[in-house]
Amino acid sequence: MTEEQQTPELPGAPGAKQAADLPYQQSALDAARAVARGAALVAAVLGAAGLCGWIFGIDVLRRVGSADTAMNANAAVALLALGVSLFVVARSRVGPWAATAARAAATLAALIGGLTIVEYATGAGLGIDELLFKDNMARMATTVPGRMAPNTAVALVLGGVAVLCASTSRLPAWTSQLPGLAVIVLGMLRLYGFAYAVPELERFGAYKGMALYTGLALVLLGIAAFLARPDRGLAGLLTNAGTTGALGRRLFVTALVIPPLLGGLVLAGEDAGLFGTRLGTALLVCGNVVVFATVVFAALGVGRRIEVAHARAEWQVRQNELLQAFMDHTPAIVFIKDLEGRFLAVNTMFERSLGLTRERVLGRRDRDVMPSGLARQARAADLAMLARGTPVQREERLVLPRGPRDVLTSLFPLTLPSGRHYAICGVVIDVTERVAAQREVRRADQRFLALLESAPDAILITDACGAIVMANAQVQRLFGRAPATLGGTQVTDLVPVPRRRRYGRLLRAYLRQADPKPIVLDTELYGLHSDGGEFPVEVSVSSLQAEQETLVFLTVRDITERRQVEAERAERYEEHRRIAHTLQHSLMGEPARLPHLPTAHRYLASVQDPGVGGDWFDVILLDRDRTGIVVGDVMGRGLEAAAVMGQLRAASHALARTGIPPSRLMAGLDAFVGDLADQLVTCVYLVIDQSAHDVTLCSAGHLPVIVLPPDGPARRLWAPVAVPLGVNDPCGPGVPFQQTTQPLPPGSTLALYTDGLVERPGTDIEEQIDVLARTLHSALRGAPADPDSLDQAADRLLGTLIPDTATHDDDVTLLLIGLPASDGTGSRGKRVRPGASGTFSS
Repeated sequence: MTEEQQTPELPGAPGAKQAADLPYQQSALDAARAVARGAALVAAVLGAAGLCGWIFGIDVLRRVGSADTAMNANAAVALLALGVSLFVVARSRVGPWAATAARAAATLAALIGGLTIVEYATGAGLGIDELLFKDNMARMATTVPGRMAPNTAVALVLGGVAVLCASTSRLPAWTSQLPGLAVIVLGMLRLYGFAYAVPELERFGAYKGMALYTGLALVLLGIAAFLARPDRGLAGLLTNAGTTGALGRRLFVTALVIPPLLGGLVLAGEDAGLFGTRLGTALLVCGNVVVFATVVFAALGVGRRIEVAHARAEWQVRQNELLQAFMDHTPAIVFIKDLEGRFLAVNTMFERSLGLTRERVLGRRDRDVMPSGLARQARAADLAMLARGTPVQREERLVLPRGPRDVLTSLFPLTLPSGRHYAICGVVIDVTERVAAQREVRRADQRFLALLESAPDAILITDACGAIVMANAQVQRLFGRAPATLGGTQVTDLVPVPRRRRYGRLLRAYLRQADPKPIVLDTELYGLHSDGGEFPVEVSVSSLQAEQETLVFLTVRDITERRQVEAERAERYEEHRRIAHTLQHSLMGEPARLPHLPTAHRYLASVQDPGVGGDWFDVILLDRDRTGIVVGDVMGRGLEAAAVMGQLRAASHALARTGIPPSRLMAGLDAFVGDLADQLVTCVYLVIDQSAHDVTLCSAGHLPVIVLPPDGPARRLWAPVAVPLGVNDPCGPGVPFQQTTQPLPPGSTLALYTDGLVERPGTDIEEQIDVLARTLHSALRGAPADPDSLDQAADRLLGTLIPDTATHDDDVTLLLIGLPASDGTGSRGKRVRPGASGTFSS
């Protein structure tokens, strides 16, 4: 076997050899279809010739010699129709219109044959025998004028059935191939009868015989029908590109050629008188035995070679499986292609990258499985590598289906022992992250330099010994020295001479720390200008461990103006300290949210005293099912009102924790306010009992609470309103505080607020409260009582009642409380310990 005939064992998947055989298999199928179309075309020509013989009266076109039976006109039409239909069906792709025309022609041929069979079976004349032409030729006594032979009619019916089945892809291939073989047999009987001068093979009994032209056309039509679908069924066994297909084709040709040839030789010997009939039969049998014994031994030899090749293939498959497993576990993309660009093997990463399965890739070219741009790029790289003949490695950017990626591609040829290239192997490593990191490093360097130069302060970078490595442009403005002249200079040269030793000790002490943290130094630190002037500076010191060295970053800022401002601020320090101390003990910050009682609150300070006022609220968890709510408003503004509010918040919280009813709590707060000079406070205290579904409340001159039940409009929650805190005489009986208990269905929402929300000059406070109720109903209608809905409702209420917050001159407190639709036992989650509370104050 020559080197060109050798098939190299390609590494890759076990299907690599099959993938390599795909082009040859396709070539065999194309050849079989070409044979089928050629046979169908010749059969159609024979039918057309017979029809022309009837039209123009040319006898030689209808039969061979005067002794032969003439081709019937109906048979000629049917053969022409079958030949044309098979020529169409045998194509690899048949359009819907062409398939319909082919089926119509096949149906015509089958109809002609079928009607003729009916005539023979019933003895009736259907009027089709001489429909086209009058039969004026010599005929046998038993022959009806113009009627075709019965074996011809049977063959036409089988041929029509074969074409109809071959044109229907849903039917199995044997439905067309078996009728095709039967048509071949009927035609071969006529040809054998002519070759062996045996008239009995031409006809059935005493009926009319088949014309020689008809027999030849039927053989061709049978071949066309058998090969119309060459990739399936019995034909697929013969067209297989493997060894079994080649062996089958040889055996089939031997069976078709050798027995007829031996029969002809025996008959020729008998006709010449060389031997008698019995001896001729013995010679025929002996010849067949010899021929088929030879074929058997040849097949055994081929089978033995197949076994050896199979054993080698199994070993190669095992090796390929190991190699494929290695490829599949490799994080890189690995592929093998032949010199034409067909993929012979790919790994799992290749499949993931292109989003295609291995079966859709093997045997196909780049352009069949890749986007057009990527396919052209890959093929150009393959050809360039083959032209060089040496491995190539390059870094490039590929646009893959999952997006653009930076890859490192290695291409190298696979060669035979002779040095001839037979395949291309490629390894593609995704380096997108590495390239991105490199780009980011370069960008970081550029950003660092830009940041260094754009910094408003002077920045000095030194090594561990204090030598300046880098400086920005601000150094010249601050110290009067160009940055380029400072390289290698000690940083202590930029401070006054008497202080240099101290600064050096500070720097060394900082670097001796195990983990130096960034620090800022501004005490007794001075810089030295190039003209000899000294100025106070602030120095930020940090360190960076860069590879094998330590770098120190010094940010130097001139703080001359700061020192002047600090001196001015010192005069106001005591006053600021007192204010900050008071605010620290008065304002309590954000309240903690209770998981079983969602709330939303808003506080808007007066523009006259932003952030400081007398409004407050408190949420107090009393026990498992009861929660206390306090909302109050200290009359007045500013720091004094905030201080009173802080005291009241502490007092109300302490009283509520004792569990006393709302009326007694209000009385206690009234006594507390009475001890304060000239203070007036409105307040409302509620106790929500979620197990009893009610609320107990007491109001001291405060605005009514708004309740939004789950099944009705928002309304005011009625309660007896007493005088504000601080009105009653501490020594007299005073006006008593009364409490009331109202039902509170699950799913209700409560709105508590101070007068700053609804009281403005020129408006009726009662109308504003009604606006508040309607807006609350509109905002929460159909919405669950969760924190998000309450937050949105709170924003809507503020936006409706206070359109311009920039000019509002009173403190505003708004608290929305939503009760869950159920009893809450299944939704509270982790319990808050009794006594925990959230307080918002101002």
